[in-house]
Amino acid sequence: MPVVETSLVGKGGDVILPSSLRHRFGLHEGSVVIAEEREDGILLRPLPSNPGETYTPERKAEFLLSAAVDAEDYDAAVAEVRKLGLDPDQVPHQKPPGV
Repeated sequence: MPVVETSLVGKGGDVILPSSLRHRFGLHEGSVVIAEEREDGILLRPLPSNPGETYTPERKAEFLLSAAVDAEDYDAAVAEVRKLGLDPDQVPHQKPPGV
């Protein structure tokens, strides 16, 4: 059965959500919610968090080197990989044709 509780609207439109709902939906200070107008009222729902993928410097280096399309592009990728503090020869990757 859904939780139904009342809350007060404070200064600036602040609404305190019941702690049971905050915990259930993983909301904490700084969480972002979507306020959606509905015919019968306002729907508040958590903004889905999608942090995206996090890549290691080694994986970034692999992407940089493997994405090169020619010798000039590959040289630029090698320079970027060195800026990451990595040795391009130690990173598994595909070299472009002619390199």
